[in-house]
Amino acid sequence: MLATGATVSTAGLAQVDREKIYQWINELSSPETRENALLELSKKRESVADLAPMLWHSCGTIAALLQEIVNIYPSINPPTLTAHQSNRVCNALALLQCVASHVETRSAFLAAHIPLFLYPFLHTVSKTRPFEYLRLTSLGVIGALVKTDEQEVINFLLTTEIIPLCLRIMESGSELSKTVATFILQKILLDDTGLAYICQTYERFSHVAMILVSSVM
Repeated sequence: MLATGATVSTAGLAQVDREKIYQWINELSSPETRENALLELSKKRESVADLAPMLWHSCGTIAALLQEIVNIYPSINPPTLTAHQSNRVCNALALLQCVASHVETRSAFLAAHIPLFLYPFLHTVSKTRPFEYLRLTSLGVIGALVKTDEQEVINFLLTTEIIPLCLRIMESGSELSKTVATFILQKILLDDTGLAYICQTYERFSHVAMILVSSVM
């Protein structure tokens, strides 16, 4: 009887948690409730297996996450980003990383060119903690994409400026950012299409080679 009771109790708790997830997703659509919803959902992203499809297919959710990103653009040039702003947008980025990681939503994520919204953050050079956190979290989204070893991901990234952005971060970023940027570049190099792209011109090859040499010296 105890085992049955425990099962019912666990199931009931899971249902309550799920109702909270639905509530927080709905609250993303309202500017008044969005900040708390971002925080709570970002905490749950590892424990809710189907959070990514729920986010992607719920009305207005991805638009709300992109709005959080775009709202920060005026604070990156000139660099006035505060810790509070950085934490809030990084919670939105964490949810996008969840979408980028999931097999059901990854292709649509790429087709919508959502990674391009993150590139302005990778262009920043400020060494303050809010900017370092912002760059690292943005790199995490791209890292989640390349981790899957899917050709579709590499093909998409090669149409963007991710290689020069990673090379610059490998030169001058924090240790953690350098590590993630190096991981992304490594995944591109391990792909035949990515390697062929980098070897296509002397300038590309020599730039990558120079940065890799300096990274291991």
